[in-house]
Amino acid sequence: MLKDLSPNIKSSITRSITQTIEQYFASIDWELERFDVVELFEMWGEYVQERALWYDTLSDEMKESSQFQEDLANRVNELLEKTFTAQPATEEQVANIRYMEEQLDLYNKDILCKMHATYLEQTLQEQLEATQK
Repeated sequence: MLKDLSPNIKSSITRSITQTIEQYFASIDWELERFDVVELFEMWGEYVQERALWYDTLSDEMKESSQFQEDLANRVNELLEKTFTAQPATEEQVANIRYMEEQLDLYNKDILCKMHATYLEQTLQEQLEATQK
């Protein structure tokens, strides 16, 4: 059923899943031992119902379809896998993170993927700014 939707709707669905994955991992500080797939799906469900404009364009029949729900769950799983396997951090991100870690006298953190690198850059930058005040 997901494949039958317009390209714009499919793109919006993918974007909402990706944003939720990013927000979820930030909420657990990228501590993988805290990862709970049920929490991730609950967070995404809340996002969809509260903020996703594409959701209102779907018929109630489609929203309630078990095939559609399965397609969405599969898409979430695909994007989770892609987050960790197909999107490594860039060399620039790694260099920037290592520089900030050095400035803050921190150990080298493992950088899991590009999304994690973005999170590390933001949090390390905030720490640097806090030490300069």
